[in-house]
Amino acid sequence: MSKLPAVEVSGLVKRYGPATAVDGLTLTAAAGEVTAILGPNGAGKTTTVEICEGYRAADAGTVRVLGLDPIQDAVKLKPRVGVMLQDGGIPPAVPAGEYLRTLSRFHVKPHDTAWLLDIVGLTSHTKTPYKRLSGGQQQRLSLAAAVLGRPELVFLDEPTAGMDPQARHATWDLVTALRADGVAVILTTHFMEEAERLADHVVIIDHGQTVADGTPAALTGSAGQLRFRAEPGLDTDSLLAALPTGSAAKESPAGHYLIEVPGGAVQPALLAAVTAWCADRAVLPSSLRIESRTLEDVFLELTGRDLRG
Repeated sequence: MSKLPAVEVSGLVKRYGPATAVDGLTLTAAAGEVTAILGPNGAGKTTTVEICEGYRAADAGTVRVLGLDPIQDAVKLKPRVGVMLQDGGIPPAVPAGEYLRTLSRFHVKPHDTAWLLDIVGLTSHTKTPYKRLSGGQQQRLSLAAAVLGRPELVFLDEPTAGMDPQARHATWDLVTALRADGVAVILTTHFMEEAERLADHVVIIDHGQTVADGTPAALTGSAGQLRFRAEPGLDTDSLLAALPTGSAAKESPAGHYLIEVPGGAVQPALLAAVTAWCADRAVLPSSLRIESRTLEDVFLELTGRDLRG
């Protein structure tokens, strides 16, 4: 028999006065997988996650976490779920080691706190008060607290914000280890590389609604890309006419040219056609490179390039 989904959200609505933060959102996160929830600022992702965590009540729709209602079944659910918030909610004067040791007393079978401090690279800061830790170190302590009780499901809100590259990669390793142990992870992040690297499933939301979901590979598709730079204003219609059928060519932003080929990788014939077209017009392309479509490309296509407040 298949497991229940870790999280099921259907028709979720949340309003704050006249503003609708979540507008009929639907998503499913499978047990034992990493699900990344992506969206611009103000898209509704944090509100959605807080409702799933039981911190906010929905105005409409249904939410089930490990098959339970996050508010009505909170007593049963909380021991099975770990939560890492962006603002850790940790008393500023408490030392890192003491905080984890105190927290461990609330769990039936917690991880060893010394081992956990070592895993997140805080062994040398056991006696350092939370307020004296760097931003990245505070994030790592919050992460340790979230997984301390061996949860079945972990919510990680921007887990690597403020971390240096070494700490970020260590966090990625920990998330991978959690998944290997069968723990479901719900991850919100603004780092597209992080989502593409860690997630089994990606949900992109905007204006309180799901606009796309699927595996990273399914969302990015199999289209190959060729990019180059040249003088702004080249005739992309003429360029497109010189390319294989089904190709797409555009200039965005000015002086940056993108050619996409559906259904597979860029072939030598395409590269030859582009360079020949440039040569015929005395155009010298620079920074010419072949690459795959990225999750960031998809994200920007779906949510736009405008800055959000």
